[in-house]
Amino acid sequence: MPRKRNVRYTIGFIRSIVGQAEPAIGIILGTGLGGLVKDIQISYKIDYKDIPHFPVSTVESHHGYLIFGKIAGRNCMIMQGRFHYYEGYHHEDIAYPVRVMAEMGVRNLIISNACGGLNPVFKKADLMIMRDHINFHFTTPFQDNTYYKYYNRHPYDRSLMILAEQVALENEIKIQKGVYFSLHGPHLETKEEYRMVRKTGADVVGMSTIPEALQAVNHRMKVLGLSIVTDLGFPDTLKPAFLPEILEAAAKAEPNLTLLTEKIIERIN
Repeated sequence: MPRKRNVRYTIGFIRSIVGQAEPAIGIILGTGLGGLVKDIQISYKIDYKDIPHFPVSTVESHHGYLIFGKIAGRNCMIMQGRFHYYEGYHHEDIAYPVRVMAEMGVRNLIISNACGGLNPVFKKADLMIMRDHINFHFTTPFQDNTYYKYYNRHPYDRSLMILAEQVALENEIKIQKGVYFSLHGPHLETKEEYRMVRKTGADVVGMSTIPEALQAVNHRMKVLGLSIVTDLGFPDTLKPAFLPEILEAAAKAEPNLTLLTEKIIERIN
């Protein structure tokens, strides 16, 4: 069962530190967006473990800080580090910070992630705009219907996708567009699992993002999902994947993803 959490209590604690800060844009810094932190004019930085009812990341490559500050002159609320289903958290737990963001005024959410490429035209370190997803966790943040208010069958906002494509073109950043398929993890997939996932119409496969996106849409946020292809899952040429190589691909793509995100933030309405 998910932990019982109290949004008002959590927000009360955060407000005692940040005052009446009004972030309009939320960002979840998954793999590949860590470099964005150096460009934030940080006003407040709170360790997850100090925030009442907040989950805590257990993944080595994910820090755990809630940051308030400005990016491109816009007030942002940033999660440096995220949570995963494979860490033992329920979707409701994973999506809890998005509920907090919504109550604090966030109306646009940018989520980044690392993924394995399945589309044969994709290459390592490619960026991809998520146009849709396939949820193979077989659960949602709304198991008891308590927080279920509204659902849009198109979870990723079309206007933000168009904006991302325009910004990429203007800044000569190569970008793909496709469907994100999420499995439980933390292990990578077998050859036949990659073959199965590709047959569903997915272009990439990962282990995150969907709980947060579903909760954000439930609160009528506009959501933009951005993926970095860190390894390739082509069944007929499949090779072993090693974490250092995955992180190397993410590091290669990071400058482009950081630039893309900053330019998008500049122009979000």
